Order: sequence, then structure tokens, then C-alpha cells
Amino acid sequence: MRLAMGLLVAVFFLVPWGPHARAQIAPGKPVRVVVAFPAGGPTDILARVLAQKLNEGLGVPVVVENRSGAGGNIGAEAVARSAPDGQTLLLATISFVINPGLYARVGYDPVKDFAPITLVSSTPYLVLVHPSVPARTVKELVALAKAKPSQLNYSSSGNGTAAHLAGVLFNNAAAVNTTHIPYKGAAPALTALLSGEASLLFNNPITALPHMRSGRARVLAVTSAKRLAAAPEIPTLAEAGVRGVEVGSWSALLAPAGTPAENIMRLHNELKRIVGTSEMRSRLVAEGAEPIGAGPDELAAFIKSELPKWAKVVAQ
Repeated sequence: MRLAMGLLVAVFFLVPWGPHARAQIAPGKPVRVVVAFPAGGPTDILARVLAQKLNEGLGVPVVVENRSGAGGNIGAEAVARSAPDGQTLLLATISFVINPGLYARVGYDPVKDFAPITLVSSTPYLVLVHPSVPARTVKELVALAKAKPSQLNYSSSGNGTAAHLAGVLFNNAAAVNTTHIPYKGAAPALTALLSGEASLLFNNPITALPHMRSGRARVLAVTSAKRLAAAPEIPTLAEAGVRGVEVGSWSALLAPAGTPAENIMRLHNELKRIVGTSEMRSRLVAEGAEPIGAGPDELAAFIKSELPKWAKVVAQ
């Protein structure tokens, strides 16, 4: 009898019970990182780098799944409806906080349906013009736009995207009227600028800088509060005389609401370690991004502050 009781006590302490049992990321079961956009874009590329590093750190398979459509809503909703076990994550971008003000229904609540993990990085936009545009500074661009109201156009990856709203902010801040032309994605919008079909574009540094260096596009400014480490010669819009247009994209990992706190912290600690490595920091900086690695509480506060900001811009 005593032997049987001893075995029972041993089993009790060896088997994980209660919340700690739920908190374990299942060994051998893949962790899915959902990207709400097509493969090959900046978000997808970052997701695959993070997946590889998480695979090494967590010791479990980490795969990227592209669930594109509806401006990112389909992928976000899929994660919101997933089991809260830390096995399904969303690599969210700025569309995550823009869409609730843009669509009648997005299929998710950005605050209630998600557990924030880590704000990975932020990326400003560069203000590009086609070489045929007779403006070599932001001041000259503003003067040209005022002299030719509605004649300068700017391309974007679609209605309601951050690149579109950057143009709205620029028009308001500079008191000009440039015409928005939406395209079906960032690549076609960039092609329109490079071909001269569009005069102006707000674009991420990773795809814009090579064209600046080749002379196919002229970069006038960056939309961040400070200059890019990858191209410090480019002034900020504020330095160039147009204030109030600090805009760009960002990347953050989130899990479904209800995911155990132990899982959230394990994932955050691993992501913070990854973002803090010299290899990852160098890679992000080279692509025009700022490494951050902020934790769950900071990310939650950031998301709550972004929602009313972009709802106001969408209304405008």
C-alpha cells in the first residue's frame, strides 16, 4: 500500500498539472506565424527570418502561413479565432490598427481578441519622386504642388493603406492637393513611380533605397522623427519644413486572447533576444527599420494609442 501511494505521489509531481500544463508550447507541434499578406513582401520576409530564429530558440518547428486578403483582415481574423495555446501567432503591421476605422467589419477586435507579445520593429517611409519631377527638395515639391493643384499624383498600394494615408497627412500638413492613385499592391505602386506614371510615392526603405542609389528615383525625405541609420544623408520631413507626418509601418507579434501568460513571456523573451542580437539589428537597420523588442504591456499601450490616431486620419 505504501509503495502504491509513493508511486502516486511521484506521478503527481512529475506530470504537469493546471495552468503550467496549458502553458507549455507542445514539443514537435509547429508554431504557425500568420502573415496577412502575400509571400515575398517585406512582412513575409521578416516573418521567415523570425521563424527561423524562433525555431532555433524554442526547439520546435516554426512555419510561416500566408493568409492574405481584405487588407490584412482575413489573416488577423483567422488568428483571433485560433486556439489560445501559443501555437498560432500573427505578425501584425500598421493595417491592423488602420482597418477598424476603414472597414464596416474587420472580423476581429484589435484589443479584446489578441494578447500582445512583442513590438519587433518600426519602419518609416521615404518620400520618392520620379526624376522627371522638377523638385530636388521637399520645399520645391511643396511649391510645385501649390503651383499645380491636383496635377501631381501619388501612387499607393491601395485605398486605406498606410502609404495612402501618409499622402493624406502630407497634403494636410503642407497645405497642398496631390491626387491619390491606388494600385493593387506595393510592387505595382512602385512600378508606377519608376515608370513616371506616378509623380510621388511614400515607400519603405528596403525597396526604395536601391532605386535611389541607381538614380531611377529621387528621395527627398524620410517620415520618421530621426534620420535613417542606413541613409543618414536623407533629411526628415520635419527638417525639410513639413511637420506632423511621422508615419510608417511596424511589425509586432500577437497571439489569440487567452493565451497563457507563461507562453506569452516565453515567446517575448525569445523574440527580445533575437531582436537584440547584432545580426538581427544589423539586418533591420540595413533595411531602414528600427529594432525595438518592446514587451506585451508596451505593445498593448501602443496599439490602443494607434487606433484613434488612424481612425481620425481615415475620417479625413
